[in-house]
Parts: sequence; C-alpha cells; structure tokens
Amino acid sequence: MPPAMTDILDIWAADSQLSNEDYVTVDFLLPTGIYIQMEVPREATIQHIKLLLWKQASTYPLFAFLGEMESHMFECVNQSAVHEALEDETRRLCDVRPFLPVLKLVPRNCGRAERLNSKIGTLIGKGLHELDALQDQEVKDFRVKMFRISEEKMQRVQMMTWMEWLQSCFSPQLENGVIDGLQEKLFDGALKVIMHFDQSQDTASLMVSPTITPRELTEQAVRKWITTHGPEEDESSCGEFLLRVSNKLEFLYGEHPLIHYKYVRACVIGKDTPHLTLVHCGMVQAMFEKELSAIGAVVNRKTSNPPLPLPPKRRGVSSLYTESSGRSEHVWNHTLDFDIAVCDLPRMARLCFAIYAVMDKVKKQKSTKNAHINKYQTIRKAGKVHYPIAWVNTMVFDYRGHLKTGDNILHCWSSFPDELEEMLNPIGTVRTNPYTENATALHIYFPEYSSCPVVFPPFDKILEKAAEIARSSDCLPMVGRGGKKFHIELKEIMERDPLSQLCENEKDLIWTLRYDCRENFPQSLPKLLLSVKWSKHEDMAQLQALLQIWPKLSPRDALELLDFNYPDQYVREYAVRCLKDMSDDELSQYLLQLVQVLRYEPYYDCALTRFLLERAQTNRKIGHFLFWHLRSEIHMPAVSVQFSLILEAYCRGSIPHIEVLKKQVEALSKLKAVNELIKLGTIKNARKTKEAMLTKEAMLTCLRQTGFTETLSDLHSPLNPSVVLSGINVEKCRYMDSKMKPLWIVYNNKLLGGDTLGIIFKNGDDLRQDMLTLQILRLMDLLWKEANLDLRIVPYGCLATGDRSGLIEVVSAAETIANIQLTSSNVAAAAAFNKDALLNWLKEKNSGDALDRAIEEFTLSCAGYCVATYVLGIGDRHSDNIMVRSTGQLFHIDFGHILGNFKSKFGIKRERVPFILTHDFIHVIQQGKTGNTEKFGNFRQYCEDAYLILRRNGNLFITLFALMLTAGLPELTSVKDIQYLKDSLALGKTDEEALKQFRQKFDEALRESWTTKVNWMAHNVAHNRS
Repeated sequence: MPPAMTDILDIWAADSQLSNEDYVTVDFLLPTGIYIQMEVPREATIQHIKLLLWKQASTYPLFAFLGEMESHMFECVNQSAVHEALEDETRRLCDVRPFLPVLKLVPRNCGRAERLNSKIGTLIGKGLHELDALQDQEVKDFRVKMFRISEEKMQRVQMMTWMEWLQSCFSPQLENGVIDGLQEKLFDGALKVIMHFDQSQDTASLMVSPTITPRELTEQAVRKWITTHGPEEDESSCGEFLLRVSNKLEFLYGEHPLIHYKYVRACVIGKDTPHLTLVHCGMVQAMFEKELSAIGAVVNRKTSNPPLPLPPKRRGVSSLYTESSGRSEHVWNHTLDFDIAVCDLPRMARLCFAIYAVMDKVKKQKSTKNAHINKYQTIRKAGKVHYPIAWVNTMVFDYRGHLKTGDNILHCWSSFPDELEEMLNPIGTVRTNPYTENATALHIYFPEYSSCPVVFPPFDKILEKAAEIARSSDCLPMVGRGGKKFHIELKEIMERDPLSQLCENEKDLIWTLRYDCRENFPQSLPKLLLSVKWSKHEDMAQLQALLQIWPKLSPRDALELLDFNYPDQYVREYAVRCLKDMSDDELSQYLLQLVQVLRYEPYYDCALTRFLLERAQTNRKIGHFLFWHLRSEIHMPAVSVQFSLILEAYCRGSIPHIEVLKKQVEALSKLKAVNELIKLGTIKNARKTKEAMLTKEAMLTCLRQTGFTETLSDLHSPLNPSVVLSGINVEKCRYMDSKMKPLWIVYNNKLLGGDTLGIIFKNGDDLRQDMLTLQILRLMDLLWKEANLDLRIVPYGCLATGDRSGLIEVVSAAETIANIQLTSSNVAAAAAFNKDALLNWLKEKNSGDALDRAIEEFTLSCAGYCVATYVLGIGDRHSDNIMVRSTGQLFHIDFGHILGNFKSKFGIKRERVPFILTHDFIHVIQQGKTGNTEKFGNFRQYCEDAYLILRRNGNLFITLFALMLTAGLPELTSVKDIQYLKDSLALGKTDEEALKQFRQKFDEALRESWTTKVNWMAHNVAHNRS
C-alpha cells in the first residue's frame, strides 16, 4: 500500500508503526483448533501465504487431519465488516485489506453458486447476504425471477456462434448521414487507410473508395500482405480475418460502407488517416471460448430452490393513525377518511406523510448566525411557523396489486429538497429509511375491507370496463367532432413546452377531443395523460383502451412519459415499448436519465428495469455504463436495495463481464489509496515546494510497487471499454494543485504501441453534474450534425464511479487559455489583455493549409460553445476552464455551475456576459485581420443556426433535465431550475422573436467582453501566475 505518510493505525500502510516495512504479522485460525501466528510478506499473494502456512502447520499437532491444501481456502472480515471468502488466490494480501490481520482456514466446500455470490457482492459493493437477510417478499420474488431469466440468458450465449457473440459484445459503431464537403477531405475521391498486421510491425498504405465494405477492404489487405511477404496465406483465407480499429477493441465488419463507421467518419472529418489492424478470427474465437468457460463454470448446475415465503402479516384494527417516536411519543388515535372510493383508487396511488413542528412566529433577528435554521420554514397561518421534521411515502397497493392492510411501521427521511414549498414530498422515494435506529417512525394501520384481499383488477377486466362504457354511450367518440375552432385551440395547447401548466378548461377540452389528439397530435399524449381524472375508474379504463390503439411515439418523445408526472404502470409500459425502437447508440445517449428515473418506479419488477437489463446483457458497452451508473450511487440509502438488485441481475446474466469489471473496481480502489496518501502529505504544507516534491516522489514510489502496477495494468478503461490500458507511464504521472488533489495518470495504450492517453482521477468531487452537462453537449453535437452542422464539439469522457469520485478523460494536445496567454507575457495581469497570444500560439502549432484548417476548427467550435454555454447557463468561465487543442478546437471544462447559477462576490455577479466571446477569440476568427467581416459574419451565422436547431428540440432538453430532478445534483433541485432553459431557448416565442433575443445577447457578449478580461486578469493574479 502507499509507502509514506499514512495513518499509523493502518496496518496495511508500509510506514505503519504496527509492522515493519516488508512484513505484517497475521493470526491464522485452523479448522483443527490450532492457532498459528506468523509474519508474511505484505506483497504476497494468498496462494503464497497458504504455502507458507502449510509448511509451518506441518510442525504443529493435528496436521494430518487437515487433508489436502487445495481443499482449503481463507476467510477474513473485510473493511465493510463482512465475511469474505478469498476464492481468488492470485490477489495480494495488501489488496484484500482485512479489517484485522486474521485469516481463517476453512474447507473449500462452497459450491459454484456461493463462489459466484461472493464475486458479485464484492463487485457491486454490497454483500448479497444483506439482500438475503431482508424480510421482504418483493425482494425475494424479484431475485428468483431475475435468477431464472439470467440463467436462461447465459444458456443462450452457450448456444451462440463466435460471430453472434461478436455482434452482441462488439456491435459495429455506425453513423449514417452525409458529410459536407466529403470530396475535399479525400485524396482524389479515395480514402487513405494505414493497415497494420497483427503480430507484425509491418504496415501498408491503401487508397480505397469510401464506400468499400470491410470485407472488401480485408481482401485488399490480404492481397497486399501476399504481395509483400509471399504466399503464406492464400486469397481464399480472407474470411479468416477481421478489421479492428488499431487503438481500440472495436471491430469493423458487416456490409456497410466504410465511411459509415464512426471511427472512419471521425478521421475523415478531422482530416486524420484511419489506422486499422488485420486480426485473425482465431483471436476473437479464443476470446469467445474464454467467456464460454467462465459461463460453464457457473450455469451447469441445478437451479436453487426459491426462498421461503414470509410469514403472514399481523392484522390491525380498522383505523389509521400516526405515531411519532422521539423523546416523547405522540399518538393521534384518529381515522383519516379520504374523499375517494376504493374502486376509484389508481393502481399507483401513494400516501405521502410529513411530520412538522408548529411554533410561534419568531421576530427577525439582525444576526445571521442561525439563519440556516429557518431554511425550510413555511408560514401556514398568521403568527405560526411550520418546521418540517421528516417525511415518508408508501404505496396504497403492494407489488402484487393487493390493497395494503394491517400494521405498517414507516421509518422516515429527515432530508428535504431545497426550496421546499410543501411539507409533503410526493416525488420522493416510496422506500423507508434503512437507518431505523435514528429515524423517526410512523406507526400506521390500513383497514380491512373484507376477509379476502382487495386486488386491483387485471388489465383484461379494465378493457372490459372500457368496452362496457363504450356500448352504453349514446354514440362512439369520433374524430373531428371538435370543429375547426377547437382544432386551432388544441394545436396551440399541444405546442407548449412540458413546463407549461394546463388549466381545468383546457384539460376538459383535451379529454373531450382525445380521439382528435390521437389522430392529429399523437405526440400530445403527455398532455392527454395530465388531463385524465385518474380518480375516476371509468375515465382510467377508457384511457387504457385508447392507449392500446395510440400510435407509437418516437423514442425521444416517449422519454417524457417516464417522468414522475406519469406514474401509471401501463403508461410506463407503453413508453418502454416505444424505447425498444432505440438503437444501441441512442440508448447509450439517454442511459444516464433512464437510470435516474428508476427512482420513480415504486416496485422492483417493472418494464423499465427489464428493458435496461435486456439491452445491457445483449450489448457489452451498454452493460458497462449501466453497471457504473448504478454502482456509483449504491451508497445512497434511498436506492441502495433497488440498484443492488439490478446490479446482481446484470452480473448473473453477464458472467464473463464480472472479471473485466472487477479489475476496474480494484484499479479505482488503488487510485483512491494514492489520492488519500497525497492529501495526507499535503494537508499542512501544500504551498511548500520541498514538501510537495517529497509528496510527488511518494506517489511515484507507490505507483511503482508491484501490487499497484499489476492492479493498474491491462484493464479496460471505465471511460471507454473499447480502450485497453496496458500500463501506467509512471514518470509522466502527477497530482494536480487543487483542493482534492486529483491524480493525473498517463497510460500506455495496449493496442497501439507508443500511444499514450491521460485520465484524471478525482476523489472528493461529485462529477455527476459534469457528467450530465457533457452528455447534453454530446446531444447538442448530435442534433447539429443531424442538421448537417458540425461545430467540432469536444465532449470528453467523464464518469462518476462512486461516492464523490470518478474519472475524467484528458484531451490530448490541448492547453488552457491562461497558459497560452502567459507564454507571451511574464506578467499575469498583462497576459489576459494580449489579444495576439492565441493566434500566435496556433501559428506556432500549424502552418500553411494546416493553419487555415485550425482557424476554421476554432471558429466552428467557438460558435458551438458560445451557444451551448448560453443555453445551459454555464458559469465560472475563467481562463483555466477554457482550452484549445493544437488543431484549433476550442472547448470548455469544469461544469460546477449550470442553469444560470453564476458565482458572485459581495452580492455582485462575477460574470456579466451571456457567454464568453472575447476580442482575442474574434481576432483568431478574423485571421488577425481587423476588417475581415466575412469571417466574422460566417461565425455569427453559425451561432444563429446552432441556436435555432436547439430551439426546435427545446422540449427534449427540458425533459432530460426534468428526469434528473431526483438525482440530488446541487444546481438541479426543482422545476424552477429548469425554467432557465425555457427562458434561454425562448420557448413560447416565435423563431423571429427568439432570434432577436439571441442577437441581443450576442451583441451584449461582445460589448461587455472587457469584463471577462478583467475577471481573467483577477483569476491569474489570485492564482499566483507569473
């Protein structure tokens, strides 16, 4: 473990006072009752330690009764206070990190299922024994069902051919559409490809048609090899080879034109040469067979019996009351009657409770010392103030559709959302607080209505009710009954954004003309659903019948139906049916939101969960990111059980993926240990150069240790699973000089010798807001490209991997604006005002035609980020948060302030411009010529076109942010935050009005750009730039 400056009580730290440098004293407990204490190497593997123990045990009594060494394994109590079986004996003891240095030798009598359970528990960060211990029949039923589905999935994989497996795990990355100016980017209409040959250092340059297929390119490459090296292979063997992207584990196959593959297309647009490698199919077959053996070790066994059912619940009295437990108990023995018949209860009805204190109004005090106490107060009556204490929600029907009865104890949540307007929190979870010891408890009774359970009617009965209503009506609803006047009014309502509220008259109109909506405005389904009286079972039945004949929405439109406002089970199932039309790429684009809306699902087994698992288990890349999105939030009590269940189901259905993910989890654990070492060493002397150098040397020494180098080598990058990280380039690694001391880790790329890539590991910062912002930037880039506008956006990789930890991709060959400016001036204050610095830097990196291309790249990317940062309200835009690549692409980093939450000092906003457009940017755009109005006019047109394209998709952006409301992001806590998007996109205005508003903002950004330069100067001075 880290070699210096760690807690002296950490026995796994090399400098710990509890052990010497290389050895640690371990107590061994043998099944014969013998106790042995011995020193073992800190870096030793479990297998080596067992060999040492066996040699030592041979000198002790009862050794003959131990039997064979291979029939035993070690157990320990890990850092989570959980018994862990050390099945993988290649792990090092310092990586296992037992809570105490005690190892228990036990017979290896656990079966395959137990070993798999242990692996899954370690991988997801939550032992499966915790799920076993839950006295919850819903949990047990879900696990049994997922177990059966996952095993069937693994059996289907065993029946696949290697090509079918390749399509499942490494599906082709395709992108259709026309590339503007394609011929200009080619060589006389031909595409140049550099072909590498696997197991050889040789390369070949091929000039091919952009419409050539991978199979045809493979044939040309084989012929080239035969021509150069002789007939070791004949042309008939072309089918035995595949094309792989040289620096990724990404394959090109199928009958698609080469220009349609994402990698090739990106190279052509960026005027780079594609590098492809010819690999033998035997390599892919070997990968497949390795995975088959991993599956065979688990699924070839009898299915375990389902868990025993829970004992029946105790029945209570026919009343409902609440009880608050604290220092004093409060009992209200009062029946609560609700103005709704049982037959009208919606299937997804929930009861929301809040506990609050009522106090006399306190006079305002001048002191702000205790201002935080009043943060959530809401004055309900004159002279009284209500202070929220706790809240909890519970479903009226259980997961089987049975109306709840009897005794229920609900452990409440004490945290309230920001800007609380109501005491109740209906958008919150329906799960109770698992930390029962310190939680306020509500004790309630649901009455019994009969000796038999009251069950929500099955779907066929609902449709029968709708048919009965239709037959009893005087006339069937018909299309067109609203007339032209109502049709115009309906059209106006349907064009409103999702944040617009409907009045009761409008709801009545929509419901009356629901068949007109289906015929003429199918995308209006969300507004129709908001107009239904869900508390009338007749209306609910008619809606469900209408939903069966409603046209399918596009997947983008269907996303809105997964919002909290649409809780109905059948509506959400309809939305999932629409999502099934998504391609894998499109699903990956919205996966972040789809994981978050799982929070809105009241039951573990739902259509969305099954859909995500199905797609994740048939596409390894989707499975990779689903795993990390879930695991990064498993520490949150409200979703811990739900996300654990989904992760367990995924792992059981993707057994070969477990080892790949396990390697990543272990690597991140190592990086966290290094980061904590650095924080400890710099906490008192961060500004002292000598001590900082010692800390960096300790970091590098740590990374050179065998236990670290092995764990951090040969793993798939969590940021991009198609990239294989072969090993750390230790000499280039460092830590960054910011509060949380992020690690700058440089890796060698295994699939392309000599190529390196950088990753930033952060521990202590919540990256989820950055991840959301970058996802939206990626979507903007996609929408612009769909409209044939490529603004050269750089949406670099960012992934939250745990509680306030994660990874960020380092963009190669890029510098911050601050560093570029400082290269032309030794004075920090003056550097910010040097408008020539940026253009001169680009001239140093490029010349001739390359400089013209770099300026064009800068112009396009600057336009894209001007519009994107304005629309998203991205703040804190100082010169260290804006970077430029040597190729000219400008891009922004660090998105800690979004949706108009700009920094302020003494109540004054630091940023007084809508977006960053300084004169040195304009100087580059105009190629250094002050009067170059044509170039500037083009830039302005790019901005306006980009803005209008985003406006046309305004509802999609609002939906995506609305789906993230329960994620707990610091600057996205209520609908009021999303209102910023509505204002910046000028939704509700005509295109002409919106364009006028944007032009005003554009002119304002130019006019007030001097304030930006002043801020940049202050930033440079504050950070001791010289």
